[in-house]
Amino acid sequence: MKIDHTWYQRPAHVPEHDSAGGIVVHIANGKIYFACAGETGLSAYVLPKGRVEPGESLEQAARREIEEEAGLARLTLLDFLGTRERLDYDKRAWKKIHYFLFLTDQINGRPTDPQHESEVKWFPLDELPEMFWPEQRQLVEENRGRIAELLKTKRSATAHDIIFATLAQIDYFCSPEQESSDRPENAKPA
Repeated sequence: MKIDHTWYQRPAHVPEHDSAGGIVVHIANGKIYFACAGETGLSAYVLPKGRVEPGESLEQAARREIEEEAGLARLTLLDFLGTRERLDYDKRAWKKIHYFLFLTDQINGRPTDPQHESEVKWFPLDELPEMFWPEQRQLVEENRGRIAELLKTKRSATAHDIIFATLAQIDYFCSPEQESSDRPENAKPA
């Protein structure tokens, strides 16, 4: 099946549902990769996403759906990327899909949703695979630069945090107020 413009035109009298999901990125060998899920019966990939359940925030729903569809649970929220709207697969409901950007250190993931393939697939951010939903491909393409910039900022912040923590430890152990027994070089073996 090929998705065309008719999925992006809202007919009258269809119910509306909120969904949430995201672009999940991983850095390896200096390259940015993003996660895709494979749905049973589809020849192309999708970004993990799904319907918001009662009582869930959009972010909570995105995290749950990513874990169910891609098997990725260790997620660090980087940003909100925006909302896309379209009909669902059967054209019976209008979906407002809210997308977040997450960073993970996880490489392997096993979906818990049986409608999805047995493992997550990773693709370079600059080499998109065939994607089933055109708006998902567009979302990735439009946000490549933003994703790279957010990751650079995140890495700088992480490096800054490590340096700051190290300097704080040095200050603590070198301060004259510290008793000599508190200093690592004077610690007694257990």
